[in-house]
Amino acid sequence: MKTLFDQVSYECSKLVTTSYSTSFSLAVKMLAPAIRKDIYNIYGFVRFADEIVDSFHDYDKKTLFERFENDLENALSDKISMNPILNSFQDTVHKYQIDRELIDAFMKSMRMDLTKKVYTTEEEYKEYIYGSADVVGLMCLQVFVNADKEKYNDLKDAAMALGSAFQKVNFLRDLKADYDDLERTYFPNTNFDHLDEESKRRIVEEIEADFQKGYEGITKLPMEARFGVYTAYRYYHKLLHKLKKTPPLEIKNRRIRVPNYQKFGLLARSYVNYRLNLL
Repeated sequence: MKTLFDQVSYECSKLVTTSYSTSFSLAVKMLAPAIRKDIYNIYGFVRFADEIVDSFHDYDKKTLFERFENDLENALSDKISMNPILNSFQDTVHKYQIDRELIDAFMKSMRMDLTKKVYTTEEEYKEYIYGSADVVGLMCLQVFVNADKEKYNDLKDAAMALGSAFQKVNFLRDLKADYDDLERTYFPNTNFDHLDEESKRRIVEEIEADFQKGYEGITKLPMEARFGVYTAYRYYHKLLHKLKKTPPLEIKNRRIRVPNYQKFGLLARSYVNYRLNLL
């Protein structure tokens, strides 16, 4: 029986989520139990791919990524993998009929991080955002709507906007690490050697527009998913608010974060709004 191995695989994906992201794992806990494990399975997959291109500096990243890509292909075709993260991911992919195009777009953006350092045009920037963030939101959306194509198409644009907002907040928060350690710059037409308030304002306004569109979709999500996604929205919106108030030079020199006590405060207020139908 494969049941025990599948359970172990799921527990591995859950462990990856809770180990790498306290804020995201907190939001996942607010989802209905019926869909919670599948979001862990998606996050475990995207986290491991991202770790290869971002963190394993003492190893041959290209070789590691190609092996991971081959293992992914086999997992999806064979419906099993001895890599527990890929085994749990393939299970969710088949269960909810997650579009292969979304997976391929994600892997393409991750592959870009192996060689590409600077995004100079809007087209390059949007392509990377789509593959690294929007499609992850769409994978989760297919779980949230239980593979209902009509609901999926109705909420697709909002899910992409919310994924974009989350990713752009991450870019702004991680500006120092991306620029100093990885030599990457994602926002086009921005001089990060001399980041000024005007440049930051343009970035923040772009993110705020994404958040507004994404919020409209949250209000239409099934009840099983709404509170969890709203919790993540509130956290990232709070982080953007802090970045908005932080001088550009400080953003360049340190990683801005939301303290744990504020995260739990956001959770409490989110729950009140949810229970009072204020979303």
